[in-house]
Amino acid sequence: MAEKKNPAPSYRRLEQAEVDAALESLPGWTKGADGKALSRSFRFRSFVDAFGFMTEMALVAEKLNHHPEWFNVYGRVEVTLTTHAEGGLTDLDLTFARRMSSAAARRTETGI
Repeated sequence: MAEKKNPAPSYRRLEQAEVDAALESLPGWTKGADGKALSRSFRFRSFVDAFGFMTEMALVAEKLNHHPEWFNVYGRVEVTLTTHAEGGLTDLDLTFARRMSSAAARRTETGI
């Protein structure tokens, strides 16, 4: 029997002032020019470290039912977060950004 997934909860789109305030506690994350996404570049010592980070975050993404846009080349992982269903940023994006920052720090993330 296939496992049933819970439907995605509804989230309120954040006001720009709320996003700006949250970014003060999210070093390295930047808001897109349109204010609808957050982005960050993570740099790791090796491909294995970067891929391990992505694997850990894939499990978090499934748990949150919220999936990042990302790109990986060797030790670099570029991430963009947005809540497409709300047409911008929600608390879910901020939660995921915090989880990513924490996971990267544990993996001796070295950059940006």
